[in-house]
Amino acid sequence: MKSAEIVELAHQNLANTYGCMPLAFARGEGPYLYDPEGNRYLDFFCGLAVTSLGHAHPRIVAAIREQAGMLTHVSNVFHTEPMARLAARLTAVFGGGRVFFCNSGAEANEAAIKLARRWGSGEGGGRYEIISTINSFHGRTLGTLSATGQEKYQQGFQPMVPGFRLVPYDDVAALENAVGKNTVAIMLEPIQGEGGVVMPKPDYLARARELCDRAKLLLILDEVQVGMGRTGRMFAWQHGNVRPHIMTLAKALGGGLPIGAMVARPEIAASLTPGSHGSTFGGNPVACAAALAVIDALEHDGAIENAGAVGGYLIERLREIASRLDNVAEVRGQGMIIGVVLKHEAQPVVDACVKERLLVNAAAGNVLRLLPPLTLTRAQADDGLKIIARALESAAAARRGKAA
Repeated sequence: MKSAEIVELAHQNLANTYGCMPLAFARGEGPYLYDPEGNRYLDFFCGLAVTSLGHAHPRIVAAIREQAGMLTHVSNVFHTEPMARLAARLTAVFGGGRVFFCNSGAEANEAAIKLARRWGSGEGGGRYEIISTINSFHGRTLGTLSATGQEKYQQGFQPMVPGFRLVPYDDVAALENAVGKNTVAIMLEPIQGEGGVVMPKPDYLARARELCDRAKLLLILDEVQVGMGRTGRMFAWQHGNVRPHIMTLAKALGGGLPIGAMVARPEIAASLTPGSHGSTFGGNPVACAAALAVIDALEHDGAIENAGAVGGYLIERLREIASRLDNVAEVRGQGMIIGVVLKHEAQPVVDACVKERLLVNAAAGNVLRLLPPLTLTRAQADDGLKIIARALESAAAARRGKAA
């Protein structure tokens, strides 16, 4: 099918839940996507930080093919080798724990919320309230939406699930003031991705963990967008060595296949007993085989180190470009999650980049969000930077024209 035919067929039959661009893709290779007509796009979006090792990565493709030819599903009533091996790998990197597998970041965060409440109902003395932050994003289930600090996602779905309290991000005093007799946990993103690549102070997570230890609270870290190497470490919390009680993963974990995971300290995870929680497709052997290939690539192929090096190069070059323009307020980020904060809406810049076949994304209205593959080379980074520079310069000129 041609691109236009695919777009039209989708619009005729899908619920209108996504503001889709009029683009369709047929295949991908490395950092590139190709539409049915053969046009090539440089991908600095990675399906919302999912295809972090690029498209059609040889390790992942081989793992999926091999596993699909042997076993695709048996349910969690039984065991499979890929699920067992992946759980072992994740707990080893986490530093000891227990894993719950699911299909998405929302499910992983839902599991974390349920675990915190389950622990709170027993070991936690009946506590249930969870503190999360303004501008956060934790998912679209009613539970995770209630923990999300952005009203635009909640409109029309009220009332929210009770038992959540929102405070400003990167404000330890606000966290401390919000702790009450029913508080059981604090839920944070190491970097607010959907909120616009908001970076906290270097000691924020450490101070939050100290508060949790002092008040006997659980620290939940949502690593759905920033985990699996995106910041230049396997998990973002490793930059400050602030290991949480509960961590959630998804997106890049499966290299393109849907899989999520909650990893918890053993003494906390013990609150989940048979029948207390579940997910039919959680731990699917094909998805787990793909995730094992992702971890192999991250640990042995240099992708994490490259994310730090090339990501740092991108940030440095973007700051040089921004210094020549009057429409950029800030460039922020870590590794391969980067936000260019604009003094106007970001969508026109996104559209200009797409016209030159570079895929980027807008977040928080005025932030150009870049989520390139961790395997990006400097030459490919330069290709994207040239397009971004032209798009930013064009937007700056248009802004000056309106002001004249």
